[in-house]
Amino acid sequence: MPKMKTNRAAAKRLRRTGGGKIRRRRANKSHILTKKSAKRKRRLRQATLVAKADEKRAKRLLPGT
Repeated sequence: MPKMKTNRAAAKRLRRTGGGKIRRRRANKSHILTKKSAKRKRRLRQATLVAKADEKRAKRLLPGT
């Protein structure tokens, strides 16, 4: 059976942590930043984990890592 291919779009957006969870960037940080508060923009800078419900699907996209 051949190796599974990594989904390259997912590989550019997601990273696996040491414990095997998936890290992602937060949405809403790319444009229209003037109306967002400094506190909100500061929170958006920090990466977060993929939700538990989506973790299985995300791990399937990144088989090699």
